[in-house]
Amino acid sequence: MRQKLRAVLRLLFFALIVRPFLLVAIGLSVRHPERLPKAGPLIIAANHNSHLDTLALMALFPLRRLPRIHAVAAADYFLKNRLMKWFAVDLLGIIPVERGATKGGKDPLAGALEALDRRDILIIFPEGSRGEPEQRQAFKRGIGHVARRRPEVPVLPVFLNGFGRVLPKGVHLPVPFFCDIVIGLPMHGAGEGFMQRLETAVDTLAAETSSPEWV
Repeated sequence: MRQKLRAVLRLLFFALIVRPFLLVAIGLSVRHPERLPKAGPLIIAANHNSHLDTLALMALFPLRRLPRIHAVAAADYFLKNRLMKWFAVDLLGIIPVERGATKGGKDPLAGALEALDRRDILIIFPEGSRGEPEQRQAFKRGIGHVARRRPEVPVLPVFLNGFGRVLPKGVHLPVPFFCDIVIGLPMHGAGEGFMQRLETAVDTLAAETSSPEWV
């Protein structure tokens, strides 16, 4: 019963709030939507400037797919209080990951790997935390560990433009601003040079938008 309630609340949240906001308030434009797979397993790798990033990426998929889409996020941030935990885990369905060392030798990536084994879709932000609007931080190697342990799962680079201006870090009320999502081509294999190739792929997608500040 609780699982069904979560699914209904998530569907209503995206159908009545998230999608209208993205389409009407900020006029979201999606480039190359045909590159987005209709089903998992899949790892989406995108730059990260705003809490809206996760909502926008989840909204790319049909509403019926929402239960199979999970953002991988830091447990210490999203589980720090009951309200935040309810919103992140129960409403959005994130997979919390412990940053740093874990107790008892627990595999911090277990939840993410299990989701891929269920053929779900993961959203991973390789920068880790949100950066300054329209500026990319160096990618961390966490996504490389996931991709290496599930080499058969494609990694889809995606560039998000403008969300850091609509709702930047430290701001709680969004400001209308046109945004773009540029979807890249899937990458396979996480061998030598994977992180560099991924960074290059996202930077190449950025060049398709009018974002001169992007570095």
